[in-house]
Amino acid sequence: MADTILLATRLPLPFHAALAERYEVLGPLAPPFGEAAAALPDQDAARVRAIVSIGSVGIPAESLGHFPNLGLIACLGSGYEGVPVTQARARGVAVTHSPGANAAAVADLAFGLLIAAMRDLHHARNWLREGHFAGNAGRRLPAAPGLTGRRMGIYGLGAIGQKIARRAEAFEMEVAYHNRRPRGDVSYRWMPDLAALAQWADVLMIAVRADASNRHSVGAPILAALGPQGYVVNISRGPVVDEAALVDALRHGRVAGAGLDVFEHEPEVTPALFDLPRVALTPHIGGNTEDAQSAMHDMVLDNLAAFFAGRTPPHPVPA
Repeated sequence: MADTILLATRLPLPFHAALAERYEVLGPLAPPFGEAAAALPDQDAARVRAIVSIGSVGIPAESLGHFPNLGLIACLGSGYEGVPVTQARARGVAVTHSPGANAAAVADLAFGLLIAAMRDLHHARNWLREGHFAGNAGRRLPAAPGLTGRRMGIYGLGAIGQKIARRAEAFEMEVAYHNRRPRGDVSYRWMPDLAALAQWADVLMIAVRADASNRHSVGAPILAALGPQGYVVNISRGPVVDEAALVDALRHGRVAGAGLDVFEHEPEVTPALFDLPRVALTPHIGGNTEDAQSAMHDMVLDNLAAFFAGRTPPHPVPA
């Protein structure tokens, strides 16, 4: 049987080309995946041995039955929340990802968003454009909080969270975190629940791996615990944050500001976010650096090569 792969979504053109050099490529499918997969002719679906996807693409469990020879779902990036991992494994389908490949890039953007929100850089740029700047003796923008001495609370101390923690230390911030259980390989303070972390922190940095269990885990109660001087930054997945509650908290001063690279209804963005002060927004570009993309592509290619050679892929998702 030919080495045929199906693209569950559009991928960067250089990566698509690299895949096409090595395999017969079908797709990419138009969303939603379930409907597009069902529309594939049976003879095409039968040729598919691997699916290449990204974590945010929802692959319904019932769609797996449409691919009788499927053996691998390879996710580009560390996330795999859209893949029905348990059902895939029950069918003998391996699921892989590219953990840690973009951790440094995402951590860098996390601090870019934080500084942009705290220092209100978008407003500062507009203030310049409007001609208000007259040197140090002229009108000044209000003083903004700095990072030194602030408390960074990290929700999810995985590969990305640990990179964020190290950067926070370089900014002379105090670091604590919340995971399901404390890590034995770090010295940072562990908080037993998210509310305690938010109440302690000046900045709540969301780096948790998203799944159904933590949808809206950062909602009105957590934002209230963070408080009117607090900032929230999300570089995880949009549904972790109750976006309506965040907008309401920002609008009424119950939190000071936010930095978001991901959104609850992505690619749709709540319009009110564009009009609020101290809100920094980017279009899910955390891992979009040349180095990170190259590393992620290589890990997916390694997973595919091992699978088609009859070996165990080197980067399976955790059991």
